[in-house]
Amino acid sequence: AGSFQDTSVIQHAYNLNFPLHTVPASSAQCPAWSAFSVSSPAVVLETVKQASPRGKTVVVRLYEAHGSTVVAWLQTSLPVKEAMLCDLLERPAAGGRLPLEQRGMRLSFTPFRVLSVLLVLRQ
Repeated sequence: AGSFQDTSVIQHAYNLNFPLHTVPASSAQCPAWSAFSVSSPAVVLETVKQASPRGKTVVVRLYEAHGSTVVAWLQTSLPVKEAMLCDLLERPAAGGRLPLEQRGMRLSFTPFRVLSVLLVLRQ
């Protein structure tokens, strides 16, 4: 019942098509850890990959999936030195530098917009 946004259809589709695989490990207790989180359920973090020839850089691709205009915060536990928007070829966008704030990086989305963020990690 309800709209696809209210019933988490996109999350259920990802869970079905990309199931979590478990690997046997020791019984040692490990603290919970997440490399990335996004503050809005309308924004899907689609890809995390090493940037092509740049060494200690990571590209994160996100898109707005609900057909809405939304501001979302991208948080990471990685040691980020610098963050900037980039194009799909991983070239930094003019004026695309993102301030690193307490809440993370502020990203503005229009309906179905794809954003790529280039993260330069500390050495």
